[in-house]
Amino acid sequence: MGTPLRWFAFNLFILVALALDLGVFHRKAHKIRLKEAGLWSALWITLATVFGIGVWHWFGEQRGLEYFTGYLIEKALSVDNLFVFLVIFRVYQVEERVQHRVLAWGIIGALIMRGIMIAAGAGLISRFQWVLPLFGVFLVYTGLHMLWTKERDVRYEKNLLFKFANRHLRVTKSYEGERFLIKEDGRRFVTPLFLVLLIVEITDATFAIDSIPAIFGITRDAFIVYTSNVFAILGLRALYFLLADLLEYFRYLRIGLAAVLMFIGGKMAADPWAHIAITISLGIVAGLLMLALLFSVLWRRKSRG
Repeated sequence: MGTPLRWFAFNLFILVALALDLGVFHRKAHKIRLKEAGLWSALWITLATVFGIGVWHWFGEQRGLEYFTGYLIEKALSVDNLFVFLVIFRVYQVEERVQHRVLAWGIIGALIMRGIMIAAGAGLISRFQWVLPLFGVFLVYTGLHMLWTKERDVRYEKNLLFKFANRHLRVTKSYEGERFLIKEDGRRFVTPLFLVLLIVEITDATFAIDSIPAIFGITRDAFIVYTSNVFAILGLRALYFLLADLLEYFRYLRIGLAAVLMFIGGKMAADPWAHIAITISLGIVAGLLMLALLFSVLWRRKSRG
């Protein structure tokens, strides 16, 4: 599917969408209200759905199902990311009106990093077929690890990049609105908001290590992997503000995500000997996530009663 023209056209569309989002609709820092977040979330989901319908129509049912399965997996895993983003903003006391700016630039960085990782993963799989079962074993381990640990243990202070930035860059003592860099007395300083952005980027890179192999377990087409990732990421910021006050109620989502990762990992590891149809994979992934959400709702109702 990924001809040079299609890659160029898709990335041009993404650049135009980001330019309009950041340069026109969200040019000024402001608190994202529930209604605005809902409208933007619905817009990105609609665009992703329309694109998927186009893939289905022009390239057939198999490619269409692969896209929607990949998008569903990435979207669900992105909700897990939101828990960490919420903690980051609370720990570092980031104002609500500038949170969307951090997430926006974080998304741009995530698109670049994931594009590189997808290209590398596609290259490895095409040259070394034995890599795919290894990815599967890694995903099974990741799923088990998610079950063992209640929360993501991401030690930012031990990350080499964060340690370097914190030690060797001049950092202001307080936030400067939505600015990442300022100039005082002829010298440039970074603000604490820049370090928060760095943490968001490090976090997304950590999550990408889980999510990208999972989508390669659904399809080998790098264009499908990339586009499903991009659409899920582009809607991440709006989804954060839509669900920020509700995240604590998704009690069993982590268990559902762990089950999804273990299923996809098992599928990848067993693929050379037993192939599972994409329709069955989509049904299992959707079923596991729906069960996790259903149990979360039931738990919430029981805790209220």
